[in-house]
Amino acid sequence: MAEAGPGVSGGASSTWLFHSVRNSTKALTRQAILLEIKEAAAAAELASPERVSPHVLRHAFATHMHSGGTGLRVLQELLGHAGIETTQIYTHLDTSRLHQIVRDLHPLNAQAGSA
Repeated sequence: MAEAGPGVSGGASSTWLFHSVRNSTKALTRQAILLEIKEAAAAAELASPERVSPHVLRHAFATHMHSGGTGLRVLQELLGHAGIETTQIYTHLDTSRLHQIVRDLHPLNAQAGSA
C-alpha cells in the first residue's frame, strides 16, 4: 500500500488510511472503529445507539443512495459486491419513491393530466 501524503496524521506519513491513534504504523482495529461508532451514536442521543454498527451504517448508506436515484451497478461497485444479486436487496427497501412516481404519472390521476 502506498504511503499517505502530507497532512495525514498532522503531516506524518502512514501506510494505513485509518491508523491507530497510539501507533500510526498499525491499522485501526475493527473493535476500535465499533467503539468510535457506538460513542458517536450515544453522543448524538439516538433512540437506540446500541443498534448502530458498521453494517447498519453501510446498509443505510446503500439504501439512501438507491432511494436518491443511484443505479444498482454503481451501488454494486461502491459496496464491492461480486454479483448484482446481492445489491438487489436494496431495491425492495424503499418503495415510497416508486409509489410517488406512480401517483404523479398515472393517467387516471386527475392531477397528472393537468400537469
